[in-house]
Parts: sequence; structure tokens; C-alpha cells
Amino acid sequence: MLSHLISQVLDLSGTPPPPYLLRYQPPPILQQPPELPSHSSCLLNLEDDPSEDDCYNLVMKAGKFEMLEPGIGPPSKRARKDSIQGKKLSETSVPNETMESEIWKEFPEDLFENVIARLPVATFFRFRSVCQKWNSLLTSNSFSLQCGQLTRTQPWFYTRTHENVNTGAMYDPVSRKWHHPNVPVISTNKIVLPVASAGGLICFLDISHGSFYVCNPLTRSFRELQARSVNVWSRVVVGMTANEKVVGAYQVMWVGSNGEYEIYDSRNDTWACPGAMPACINVPLSLNYRSQPVTIAGCMYFLRSDPDGIVSYDTETGIWKQFTVPAPVHLREHTLAECGGRLMLAGLLTKNAATCVCIWELQKMTLLWKEVDRMPNIWCLEFYGKPIRMSCLGNKTLLMLSLRSKMTNRLVGYDIARKKWFKVPNCVFPHRKRQWIACGTAFHPCLTAKA
Repeated sequence: MLSHLISQVLDLSGTPPPPYLLRYQPPPILQQPPELPSHSSCLLNLEDDPSEDDCYNLVMKAGKFEMLEPGIGPPSKRARKDSIQGKKLSETSVPNETMESEIWKEFPEDLFENVIARLPVATFFRFRSVCQKWNSLLTSNSFSLQCGQLTRTQPWFYTRTHENVNTGAMYDPVSRKWHHPNVPVISTNKIVLPVASAGGLICFLDISHGSFYVCNPLTRSFRELQARSVNVWSRVVVGMTANEKVVGAYQVMWVGSNGEYEIYDSRNDTWACPGAMPACINVPLSLNYRSQPVTIAGCMYFLRSDPDGIVSYDTETGIWKQFTVPAPVHLREHTLAECGGRLMLAGLLTKNAATCVCIWELQKMTLLWKEVDRMPNIWCLEFYGKPIRMSCLGNKTLLMLSLRSKMTNRLVGYDIARKKWFKVPNCVFPHRKRQWIACGTAFHPCLTAKA
């Protein structure tokens, strides 16, 4: 159209057109578009990417046409205020980086330790390899103080398997991962089993009932306790308490079925017998050796039978008490537990060929067990008609139960506070087959607990 108009103007003036106009070809955008059928139109595609649409935006600028990319609107003029602020931001970007580095250089040491103390335990051990300063935090008194002021995290579980009785494995319920130490936690040739825990420390007893060991499984802080003053070769139940206000202050207590007992105090590194068991306590105790005692407000509770009930010992006053508590009907393989100052009971309820794991809470007014929860029925069907044995591997707020039959071994967890059941992944050692858990205990991971 433009070339036709130019030729008409030149014909009227009688001047031949210059050569460059004869060679001129209009740009494609100015050429007349081809005629489309009457039913064709350019529509927005609501299902696909709008940038793939064939419609382009045309913008006139300085007397010429420009073709913009699909989906991009015409440029708008920036206000003077915005341009000035953009210049200021670009000018101050470099000084900000320098200022931030100076801030991190002068970061307060106590605040730094406060942040590190709140890291997950597994994360902290990965960060120890960053520098010597971070690695030395475990021996810092100020870092120990920061850790002592934090609320307790969910307990971990320290377990022993049938084939690796001296190696052990730790389970973190938060990350749902098993941790396998490369070296034994306790450097001894004896076979030792975890029997109690408190304050981030675990108490071990060798199978000959000759020696006690206390260690921190995370830092391998280790101590072999002094020999007992009373030689008792019968089976014993072991409990443990810790003074959280004093680092390394804890007590270990063992109780025999005939009423003999001793208490070890780490502050003076000796065993002592505070006194004889009062006559009001029925002896023999018929202690449940498969049930670990629980500690609530400095008082230890032991599960007994014949008669069914609970025996308690106050570690501060040295007073023994006995409570007769009838066991639930059809109950077997039961163990004590604790949650928020409440005494709980976990056990197998078997009737005919059906077996189920139930949870009870002790009613303080009536001294009766009240059922508060039970394992989902779909899980119980797996054990229908099978003889099941149960072992409790941790009884502090979180329970880990090992349910075994002739060909089955299942690990089941239960959160008492949330009333939530969950399955625990199988314990598999690196480059080995699945391991069956033999025994274990729950402990609160503490980086600064010292044996």
C-alpha cells in the first residue's frame, strides 16, 4: 500500500522514483495480512500457557511500530521517585554486605551457644566437623548450662539385638532413623544390657549381675561403678534418677525379690543401704523383672505380683509404700509406663485366639486401672491365633513395644500424650540382615550429660 501511494505521488510530479525506493520492501508487520476465513479468530487459550498464543501486542513508539513478546504489556513510564529509590538501593547494596559480615564477626558467644544448643542432636554431630571450636562445645561449661535450660525433647531408644549384644543401636523417633555406633558404647568384654536411664545417661548391668556401668551413648562418657557391698546373685530390678540441676549427679538403685536393696550416689561414688525394708511391705516382692521401674517427682515405682500392685520408694525421704492394684482381666506381658506424672500400664490382652495391646491409666482415687486406648484392630489381626510375647523397650512418654511370635517380629510405638500409634522401621545393620531386638530402654538425648 505504501509503495503504491509513493508511485502515484511521483507520477503526479513527473519525477522518476529514486533507485533506493524501487528496492524498498515494506516490513512484514506493515504488509497486508492474509484474509482469514470468516469463522477464524484470535482467542485466549485458558488451558495452555498464554505466552503460546498467536496474538501479539503492537506498540507505537517514536513514530515506528514495535512488536512485543506474547503476554507482555506496553511499558509504563517510571515515576521520578521510583527511579531515585532504585538508584539509592543499588548504591547501598555493597555496603550492606560488608555490614552483615561485620555483624556475624561480632556475634555474641552466649547467643551462638544458645542457637547451637537448640539444634537436633543428629544435626549437631554433623556440625562438629566444621571447626575445632564447634567440636569443643561438648566440654564447655557455658554450653552445658545452655543445654540444661532447654525443655526435654522426645526420648530416643537404645536397644540391643540378639546378634550384637555389645554394639547396640539407637532410634530417633523424630527423624524415624536408626543410628548404629561404629564402636561399642562401653569398652568391656562382658555382655552388658541396658536396664535403666535418667538425665541422658544409661545404666548397664552385665549378665552375671556383677558390675554396673553408666555412660552417655552419644558422647561415650563412661564410668564403671564401684563393686556392690551386698552380694546378691538373684535377679534384680534397677531404677535410676538424676539431679538435672547438677551435672553428673545421679543415683542408681537395685532391688531384690527378698527385700534387699542398695543405692549408688555418683557424688561420693559409693553404694549405701539406707535401711531395712519396713515390715508392712510383703516379702518376697515377686517383682516383675520384665518391667522397668518409672520415676515421678523423685519417687520410684516398681511393679509386683502376688498380690498385684505397686511398690514405691521416695529417694528423698527413704520411705517405702505398697499399693494393692488389681490387674485387668486376661492381662499378661505387662509393664509400667509414665507420662506427665501419670502412672500408665501397657500389656497384652488375650481372649480366646485374639490378642491386642492395651493402655491403662491408674486412677488415684480408686487405685484401679482404667483402659484409655488400644492398638488398632487391623494391626491386631496379624497376631490372631499366634502366641505373642511382648517386650517394652522404653516407658517414658513414648513406648516402643517389641511383639514377637515364632516367625514374626514387629516394632510398634505409642505416643501416650497424643494417643497415637505408629510403626517403627526394622533395625537393619549396614551390610547385614534385619536384626531382632532383644532389650532396650528409653533415654532423653543430652549432649552434656557426664557419667
